[in-house]
Amino acid sequence: MNTTTNRQTETKRVWLVERTYSDDEQNIVILVYATPDGSRYLRKERALTSFGDRRDTTAAVDADEDSLGAVEDTDERERYAAEARRMRAEHDPNDLI
Repeated sequence: MNTTTNRQTETKRVWLVERTYSDDEQNIVILVYATPDGSRYLRKERALTSFGDRRDTTAAVDADEDSLGAVEDTDERERYAAEARRMRAEHDPNDLI
Protein backbone atom coordinates (compact mmCIF):
# COMPACT_ATOMS: atom_id res chain seq x y z
CA MET A 1 0.00 0.00 0.00
CA ASN A 2 1.32 3.43 -0.97
CA THR A 3 0.41 6.41 1.21
CA THR A 4 1.11 10.05 0.53
CA THR A 5 1.20 12.72 3.19
CA ASN A 6 -0.22 16.07 2.13
CA ARG A 7 1.60 18.41 4.51
CA GLN A 8 0.87 22.09 4.10
CA THR A 9 3.60 24.45 5.19
CA GLU A 10 2.48 27.14 7.61
CA THR A 11 3.17 30.67 6.40
CA LYS A 12 3.56 33.91 8.28
CA ARG A 13 3.20 37.44 6.92
CA VAL A 14 6.34 39.48 7.48
CA TRP A 15 6.84 43.18 6.80
CA LEU A 16 9.85 45.02 5.38
CA VAL A 17 11.78 46.50 8.30
CA GLU A 18 15.25 47.11 6.90
CA ARG A 19 16.99 47.60 3.58
CA THR A 20 20.78 47.89 3.55
CA TYR A 21 23.46 47.84 0.90
CA SER A 22 26.69 45.89 1.14
CA ASP A 23 29.79 47.95 1.84
CA ASP A 24 31.94 45.85 -0.44
CA GLU A 25 32.02 45.64 -4.21
CA GLN A 26 29.46 42.83 -4.42
CA ASN A 27 26.57 45.27 -4.95
CA ILE A 28 24.19 43.33 -2.73
CA VAL A 29 20.94 44.69 -1.29
CA ILE A 30 19.88 43.06 1.97
CA LEU A 31 16.15 43.08 2.73
CA VAL A 32 14.92 42.13 6.19
CA TYR A 33 11.26 41.34 6.79
CA ALA A 34 9.89 40.73 10.29
CA THR A 35 6.74 39.69 12.09
CA PRO A 36 4.71 42.47 13.72
CA ASP A 37 5.92 41.40 17.16
CA GLY A 38 9.56 41.52 15.95
CA SER A 39 10.32 38.00 17.17
CA ARG A 40 10.93 36.37 13.77
CA TYR A 41 12.65 37.60 10.61
CA LEU A 42 13.37 36.71 7.00
CA ARG A 43 16.53 37.93 5.30
CA LYS A 44 16.77 38.19 1.52
CA GLU A 45 19.85 39.17 -0.44
CA ARG A 46 19.68 40.43 -3.99
CA ALA A 47 22.22 41.64 -6.48
CA LEU A 48 21.61 45.29 -7.29
CA THR A 49 21.30 44.31 -10.92
CA SER A 50 18.25 42.15 -10.10
CA PHE A 51 16.21 45.22 -9.20
CA GLY A 52 15.85 45.90 -12.90
CA ASP A 53 14.04 42.62 -13.41
CA ARG A 54 10.56 41.64 -12.26
CA ARG A 55 11.40 40.94 -8.61
CA ASP A 56 9.79 43.96 -6.99
CA THR A 57 10.22 44.74 -3.32
CA THR A 58 6.85 44.71 -1.59
CA ALA A 59 5.83 45.99 1.83
CA ALA A 60 5.18 42.43 3.01
CA VAL A 61 5.66 38.82 1.96
CA ASP A 62 4.22 35.54 3.15
CA ALA A 63 7.09 33.31 4.23
CA ASP A 64 7.24 29.67 5.24
CA GLU A 65 7.58 29.55 9.01
CA ASP A 66 10.51 27.16 8.56
CA SER A 67 12.46 29.91 6.76
CA LEU A 68 12.11 32.46 9.58
CA GLY A 69 14.89 33.06 12.06
CA ALA A 70 14.51 34.09 15.68
CA VAL A 71 15.44 37.63 16.70
CA GLU A 72 17.46 37.15 19.88
CA ASP A 73 18.53 40.75 20.60
CA THR A 74 15.87 42.63 22.59
CA ASP A 75 16.65 46.05 21.08
CA GLU A 76 16.59 44.67 17.55
CA ARG A 77 13.32 42.84 18.25
CA GLU A 78 11.73 46.07 19.50
CA ARG A 79 13.03 48.01 16.49
CA TYR A 80 11.76 45.35 14.07
CA ALA A 81 8.37 45.27 15.81
CA ALA A 82 7.95 49.04 15.65
CA GLU A 83 8.89 49.18 11.96
CA ALA A 84 6.76 46.15 11.02
CA ARG A 85 3.72 47.68 12.75
CA ARG A 86 4.35 51.02 11.02
CA MET A 87 4.63 49.35 7.61
CA ARG A 88 1.45 47.35 8.25
CA ALA A 89 -0.44 50.52 9.25
CA GLU A 90 0.77 52.56 6.26
CA HIS A 91 0.91 50.02 3.43
CA ASP A 92 -0.95 47.20 1.81
CA PRO A 93 1.14 44.03 1.66
CA ASN A 94 1.61 44.30 -2.13
CA ASP A 95 2.62 47.98 -2.15
CA LEU A 96 5.93 48.44 -3.94
CA ILE A 97 8.56 49.90 -1.63
